[in-house]
Amino acid sequence: MDISEISISLSQTSLMNAVSTAVLSMSLDTAEAAGENMIKMMELSVNPNVGSNIDVSV
Repeated sequence: MDISEISISLSQTSLMNAVSTAVLSMSLDTAEAAGENMIKMMELSVNPNVGSNIDVSV
């Protein structure tokens, strides 16, 4: 390998690492948002009076 091939290889490796880090960051942001939404849904669903009585008529 000559110097130019090594330079190109290192540059490509650096770019792949940067892209991988950016994708991982976006994935982490998405997972965080999903977790926050799940917490909000669980907080809204906590109502002790809902589901305690069943009114059945035949």
